[in-house]
Parts: sequence; C-alpha cells; structure tokens
Amino acid sequence: MKVRTNEEVSKALAEHKPVIALESTIISHGMPYPQNVETALKVEAIIREHGGVPATVGIIDGEAVVGMTPEEIEEFGKRGLGIPKVSRRDIPVILANKSWGASTVATTMILAAKAGVEFFVTGGIGGVHRGAETTFDISADLEELGNTNVTVICAGAKAILDLPKTLEILETKGVPVLGFQTDELPAFYTRKSELKVDHKVESYSEAAEIIRAKREFGLDGGVLITNPIPEEYSMDADAINAVIDSAIKEMDEKGIKGKECTPFLLAKIAEITGGKSLESNIQLVFNNAAVGTEIAKEYYK
Repeated sequence: MKVRTNEEVSKALAEHKPVIALESTIISHGMPYPQNVETALKVEAIIREHGGVPATVGIIDGEAVVGMTPEEIEEFGKRGLGIPKVSRRDIPVILANKSWGASTVATTMILAAKAGVEFFVTGGIGGVHRGAETTFDISADLEELGNTNVTVICAGAKAILDLPKTLEILETKGVPVLGFQTDELPAFYTRKSELKVDHKVESYSEAAEIIRAKREFGLDGGVLITNPIPEEYSMDADAINAVIDSAIKEMDEKGIKGKECTPFLLAKIAEITGGKSLESNIQLVFNNAAVGTEIAKEYYK
C-alpha cells in the first residue's frame, strides 16, 4: 500500500527540493470552517513564498495522501469534526475501511517518512499530560519522535501539557531538542518556560548541519526544532496559565479523557480568551512555516 503524492510534491522529491509536510488535524479539529481552510492555504502559501513545496497530509477514502489538492483541503475543512483524528494505532482501521482521517503529529510523521519527506511544520507537539503519573496519558507523538526519521519544527509542546516530563521523555527517546535562536523551551502561547533546550541553534545552516549529521551517522528518530512564537503574538504567561488551569479543571469535571483532551482544552482556552489564543496559535504556525522552510532549503543545498 503506497502513499499518494501530488505532481508538485513528487517532482520536488525527485529533484531533492525542500518539501514541507503539514498535518490535517489542525484543519478538521483546530478551528471552524471556513477559517480552517483559509489558514491551511495561507500556511501553504508561506512555504511557497520561502521557496519550499507544501505537502498537507491526511487519509482520503482509505488512501494515505502527502500533498492534498486545494479541493481536498476544502473538503477536509467542510467535514471538520466529522473526520476522526488518526494516530499510529488508528491507521490500519482507517485504511481498511476506506475512510477519511485527519493526521496528528505522529501520523503526519509516519506518512511523511514513507513518502521521503524530511521536514514537517506544526504548531505544537503532544507530550506528557498533566497528571500522567496516575493516568499514563502520554501522546504517541513522543514515541514517533523517538523512532521516525522526520524533523519537526514547532513552537514547543502544547502549553496544556506537563512540559518538564515531556522533556524527560524526549531525552529518554534520544530526540535532540533544539531551540531556534533560544536556549529556553518555548511554551506554545509564550516564548519562555524556564526550561532549557539541549542546544541553541543560531542559524538555519547550523540547524541543517545537525540534521544532516544525525542522518549521515544513521541515528534513527526525529529532530525537534522549537521556534518561539513572535513577540507581538506572545501571551502573558500568568494569564494563559490561569486559563489553562481553569480549562483542565472543567475537563476533569466532565470526565473527558484520551484523545479528546487536546481538542477540548484548545477550544475552551480559545473561548475563555475571546479568540486571542487561537490567533496566537495561527500566527505561530505561520512563523514555524517560514523558519522550517528556510532550514529545509539549507539542508538541500
């Protein structure tokens, strides 16, 4: 069973040009239609403006796709929450039933790697959920980062998570956590977390050389490049943490668990902040797309 790539992506891969994978959960579960489609197409446009080729990833009628057409992205946006989130465990069921599936970070990495795509831009990765010492709720994204040969550019792990424990798991999995022009782990909505990354990279070329060194030495697994949200869109840390605590309390009271946690929390945080958190989320993805494409260009020089 092969992964389908569109003509633009296939040509770029054959010519060793920078292809940037994008997840589709942000379309189906991240925001309402038509804002979801507009945002997805804008991210693709930013990648093209910086000299890369975008490849939005998902499963359509049981076919794994790396490089959706604008029409397919439009349909993803319209179907929205009717499309299930798909992580590694869900892929066989979705493929066998010839269903539609929205790719999480883990699934996007899997399908990107199968297509030969090295780079993937997203908002924030999943990680260790707060209270995981009793619930064992740890995102499959961390497992994939430990095993799958894809470089992920993000604004850190989502701020709703237990960031220190997330870093510990990444260390155990042997995943290099790089900070793009920062030595502090970005915390998604904010630029700082008081947690140190493994290494601060000062330039696109330095990041590219680290990725190349890992690949040439045959060390399997991902590279995580964390890129702080632009200053003008960064939220007040105390304010957003209070909102997150309130949202988590409501989630616990409602008994929401598993893969429904993150969509609920992000939606609740957007509601409480009057949409400011969603705007920050969108802007950090735009910024990651620009930085990720520039690193990919250096890698393929």
